[in-house]
Amino acid sequence: MSDNNMSRRSFLRDSALVTAAAMVAPSVICSGKNKKSEAKSNNRRILGAGDKVNLALIGIGNRGAEDAEGIYATGLCNIVALCDVDMGAPHTRKVMAMFPSAPTFQDWRKMFDKMADEIDAVLVATPDHSHFAITMAAMKLGKHVYVEKPLARTFRECELLMEAEKKYGVVTQMGNQGHSEGNYFQFKTWVEEGIIKDVTRITAHMNNSRRWHGWNPAITSYPAAESIPETMDWDTWLGAAYPRDYNHDFHNGQWRCWYQYGMGALGDWGAHILDTSHEFLKLGLPTEVNPLYLKDRNPFFYPMSSTLLFKFPEREGMPAVDVTWYDGLDNIPEIPAGYGVSEVDPNIPLVAGQAFKPSKLNPGKEIYSKTLTFKGGSHGSTLSIIPEDVAREMAGKLPEVPRTPSNHYLNFLRACLGIEKPRSPFSVSGPLSQVFCLGVIAQWTGEKVIFDRETKQITNNPILNQLLWGPTPREGWEEYFKL
Repeated sequence: MSDNNMSRRSFLRDSALVTAAAMVAPSVICSGKNKKSEAKSNNRRILGAGDKVNLALIGIGNRGAEDAEGIYATGLCNIVALCDVDMGAPHTRKVMAMFPSAPTFQDWRKMFDKMADEIDAVLVATPDHSHFAITMAAMKLGKHVYVEKPLARTFRECELLMEAEKKYGVVTQMGNQGHSEGNYFQFKTWVEEGIIKDVTRITAHMNNSRRWHGWNPAITSYPAAESIPETMDWDTWLGAAYPRDYNHDFHNGQWRCWYQYGMGALGDWGAHILDTSHEFLKLGLPTEVNPLYLKDRNPFFYPMSSTLLFKFPEREGMPAVDVTWYDGLDNIPEIPAGYGVSEVDPNIPLVAGQAFKPSKLNPGKEIYSKTLTFKGGSHGSTLSIIPEDVAREMAGKLPEVPRTPSNHYLNFLRACLGIEKPRSPFSVSGPLSQVFCLGVIAQWTGEKVIFDRETKQITNNPILNQLLWGPTPREGWEEYFKL
């Protein structure tokens, strides 16, 4: 493991306590009252099967633009407001042109102040670090919320959003869209019918090039200040995060590279690869996360390659499971005999408007049970049994899998209308996101994480435990961290 000549002690001191600012103690984030929000939440419009959902879009560039097209195509929503901190930039103009009569905002707080009574639900497709405050504010106002994955950037933020889901009684959905496609219904059926059982090991991998590959891992500071684009509200982009000067390497998807703003390859792809395994094998939270390999680790952005071992205990009569995550161009996991070819996965949606092309191995997973081995891809890809001779033997024993009644966007809107239940509510997607938050702590620090599932505390290192909370929200943003 490469530590870039940094001792673990100095890394933890400098990156965790200085770079991330003062850590939040449990007494800081607590229940609180926002009278304005609570008053408005009592005026929620009651929706029925014959209605359309009045939807506000927050984050309309890049992935947000794809979300806008997808959810509007359902025919069950009216787009009543558009919000983006870089409104009018080239990447946001497409959605502005789609909905020319929708009011536009750069600050979602001003949008809520002016239009809360006209909005039933919001779709949040902003950088990872900003999901939490927007989502919490919307829930306090009684708005249903669809949030892109990962749910939030820190373990405690995910915990608070799950608590808020219960308190405010709104419909919630995280945007791991494969949770409404063939992968979801097949995995669920195969577990219920005993095809998938006694799983002991899962290998998950995403080995394509990431935005930070090629950066210098020996950097000693964040990038230099640049002029803020005229179209951009940088202060709102920062949100509750520690204030830094604008640089283009923080914007337009580059935020995913940095620990302070994004969740790296694990947070980006983990929810598309491990979501059904996590839910239907009832994995919950791990007891240990061990960073087995971290190439070119540094305090600022993600390693060039990572191997993380997540250990999940026995639960509800099922054996313990080891989940090993691989990312990085040079970090291809060993695949089982009979794996076959690594073809292009048609279930992976466009990435920055282009068809996804795998490098050496398609993103996906291999699931090992005591009797069978399964090969799976990402997003909505269904599983296959390997090798082929075993698959042929099992073919006549496989149960019929129901067809999906709705894609992920349609499922969310139908849930808002009381027709269906959401498939990836925060009660389901929150613990999944927390698994990735624990993995990021191991990546960032290079330290093994020993975790108590009952108390939800890291027990082997008090500084690591503080990282569950994340940095103190900057002045003026504290209210969003209170229920």
